Amino acid sequence: MPPWPPLRRALERVVPLLRRARPAYPRPDRVGYRRWIPSWRQTAGGLLGCAGLLAFLVAVAYWQTDIPENPNSFATQQDNVFYWADGTEMARTGWVSRQEMPLEKVPEDVRWAVLAAENADFYSDPGVSPSGILRALSRMVGGGDTQGGSTITQQYVKNVYLTQDRTLSRKAQEMMLALKMDNTFGKDEILEGYLNTGWFGRGTYGIQRAAQAYYGKEVSELDASEGAFLASLLKGAGLYDPTLGPENRERAVERWAWVLDRMVRIGKLTPAERAKYTEFPEPTETTGGRTDLSGRRGYLAELAKSYVVRYGKVSEKDFDLGGYQVHTTFDRKKTEALDKAVRDARGRLDPGKRKADRFVRTGAATVSADGRILALYGGPDFLEQGFNESNAVTVPAGSAFAPFVYASALTDGIVREREAPRSPVTPLTPYNGQHNAPVMTPEGPYWDRNGKVVKGRNDGERNWGTSIPLRYAMVNSVNSTFLQLGMDVGLDRVRGHAVNAGLLPSSLGPQVPAFALGNSTPSAIRMATAYGTFAAEGVRSEPYWVVRATRNGSEVELPGRRTRRAFSAEVSAQVTDALRGVMEEGTGREARVPGLRAAGKTGTTEDNTAAWFVGYTEKEATAVVLYRMDLRKLDLLPLDGVAGHTDEAPGSPLPGMIWKDYTTAAARS
Repeated sequence: MPPWPPLRRALERVVPLLRRARPAYPRPDRVGYRRWIPSWRQTAGGLLGCAGLLAFLVAVAYWQTDIPENPNSFATQQDNVFYWADGTEMARTGWVSRQEMPLEKVPEDVRWAVLAAENADFYSDPGVSPSGILRALSRMVGGGDTQGGSTITQQYVKNVYLTQDRTLSRKAQEMMLALKMDNTFGKDEILEGYLNTGWFGRGTYGIQRAAQAYYGKEVSELDASEGAFLASLLKGAGLYDPTLGPENRERAVERWAWVLDRMVRIGKLTPAERAKYTEFPEPTETTGGRTDLSGRRGYLAELAKSYVVRYGKVSEKDFDLGGYQVHTTFDRKKTEALDKAVRDARGRLDPGKRKADRFVRTGAATVSADGRILALYGGPDFLEQGFNESNAVTVPAGSAFAPFVYASALTDGIVREREAPRSPVTPLTPYNGQHNAPVMTPEGPYWDRNGKVVKGRNDGERNWGTSIPLRYAMVNSVNSTFLQLGMDVGLDRVRGHAVNAGLLPSSLGPQVPAFALGNSTPSAIRMATAYGTFAAEGVRSEPYWVVRATRNGSEVELPGRRTRRAFSAEVSAQVTDALRGVMEEGTGREARVPGLRAAGKTGTTEDNTAAWFVGYTEKEATAVVLYRMDLRKLDLLPLDGVAGHTDEAPGSPLPGMIWKDYTTAAARS
């Protein structure tokens, strides 16, 4: 079938033209080798054709290039920083030392110092530098090295999405991604990303961590001179950190001056401003760097993390990605004093010679009357033992639980006979204090599962008489009295008051007579919290240990201080009076601190597997627990003979010694 007439006529006109335009090659009008030398038209046409083909290939490559959804893990990984109550750095966690910072918090002079050093035309370039590309290609041809010639956009792409390989293929991919990114994101977004991912040496990524590592300050506090030095590090931190040697310092000073001068040349620093910076801003040798989690810091940081995760509703996965700054309530001096007191006491142990000194564990915590955890001792070293002994809920409270029974009786009164009304109780109410006194209910003696009458056993099998005042029974820790008192108040009521005071319901034991003598297993943190309720005149404050948390400058919402009245001020004063008697004339005499009017209580268990001392002043409470446990078996072992203690009385003097030494040191600080 013949072509459509209009098409046929067009072909008849075009074909002859194409034949005439076809380059005659080899050239018929030349002879010899000249036939193979193209004319200038043929040369120009070939170059134009190659340029067109190259443009076509670049367009196809650009069209097929997508910005990866997932950047390199190290590019997004940040560290989390924990701070003491005084604002100084306590610990860091995470694989890298990096903290993202919004661009608006980076001073403009610091931004332009980086741009002057690395890419002054950043805001006008298309994401790549043609001259830089040619330099990179010439280096590749000359020696296979494509380093150099990169804009900030290209460097950011390399840092976040690519490897550090110096190959032509990686360079081509870098350029395509840079072009795509420049057309997809704003310049400020790219600059912010670059400043947050650049390597500055001293183990730091990002300008925020660099500011802290080299100058011990936030990036928002830097001036142009300090910014010029940090910008120098981007060229090679190992070459420009002046603390690494005199040659480094010479290079650093020269590069610093060059950056400032270049800022003047590009109009971002006036000559008058430049004249102010005549002295090189010497970086410190000691500030910055990573703080590990060895010793006590790990226990504190892990507890602080748990608070942010739980109350800030942050998933562990998100927290571990980093970027959090957590400001805690932990008092550095008190924590150091508590750590020293525990270690000094544990210095009396000799597990190599005494079998009884093996597996001895100590937990301790100080909580202020308003609920702040000020100090804790979680174990010998977090990196060796992650188990936090101050937060352990495996050790019975023993007779240290008695103040809650006493407070419950003073609050609710007692019932001794069936259907009788409750009778009020005072500190002078008489009770039976005889050893082996049977526990009575309105229906008669209390029988255990084995068909035996439960009896109260006093330490040393001592008889205290059949009519001992409750306050006196508290001062002397008369077990039989409080065993009966708990039954008369009602174990369910005692349980409720213990929870109101600050103990966790999950740590409370079964409601049998032994409940009144501490079959519950509260942690040292919670025991200090609950005793702190008496110190606060009956107002219970929920313990907290983080006052503020941010992620890359944005606040993490945390609950405010939570309080409730657990006991009346009168009942709390009566409990405090009795516990002061414990320290002045009773079982806690050895823990007295001269000049300090404190209240406290020792704690022992019938099977002698735990020893406590919990004491408080008007401002804070401290709980110390000592026990033996093989963490592989999680079985409590008896304390008989620990530290060479030969007294027949149960327990151990070490918790009281720790409390006294710590409180004495803390009072001096």
